[in-house]
Amino acid sequence: MEITVLAASGATGRELTRQALARGHTVIAIARNPGRILLPAADALGADVGGRPDPARRAGSAVPGEAVDPARLIRVAADVRDPDSIAAALRGREVIVSGLGVAKGDRPGVLTEGARALAAARPGRIVWLGAFGTGPSAAAAGPLTRTLLRLLPDRADKEAADAIILGAGGTVFHAGPLSDSPSGPSRRTLALEQAPRRVFPARVSRATVAAAMLDEAENPAHAGAVALPLEG
Repeated sequence: MEITVLAASGATGRELTRQALARGHTVIAIARNPGRILLPAADALGADVGGRPDPARRAGSAVPGEAVDPARLIRVAADVRDPDSIAAALRGREVIVSGLGVAKGDRPGVLTEGARALAAARPGRIVWLGAFGTGPSAAAAGPLTRTLLRLLPDRADKEAADAIILGAGGTVFHAGPLSDSPSGPSRRTLALEQAPRRVFPARVSRATVAAAMLDEAENPAHAGAVALPLEG
């Protein structure tokens, strides 16, 4: 399968790219500076979550220690703040997963601009990353979390972007605070209505989030809805 990764040079985008290559996919990696997108080392392939084999691994995916074919990583320079460049980069793409976030110095509205570009491209499948406790998942978060998240300067941007993606039939993953630590031995994806009640949202590793998003890209189970990537 060909999978397009938006914001592929960011922390989550790099993990999405690595895991997609490990699963045997061809990756169209889009970033403002595609030179920052490196081909994963052979010993980084073959495991989806926390460096361990994932039970969702398919036949034909990469074997640990086996170098990835460079032809399966196609780097594309584009910026969601430049409508022409991002439209050209997304044209004709069938499956798009996004690791887009707000970087220091970004102007307001970058998430909404990215979501509009994805929706306008009309791909067959969109998988978007949002934040637990905002928009549709606000009711599932504890009152303290909701109060704190209302203070986020980019909250309105996140919620507007989510609404665009959901309106286009895409899947939005609402994750808690992201970590770079290895995840636990198990992971699960829940529909929003199954969200466990917590005082604070559970931390989740980028590896777990990326694996859940790629599962959805391969076999959509939550199209047009919010899903939660969880560990344990």
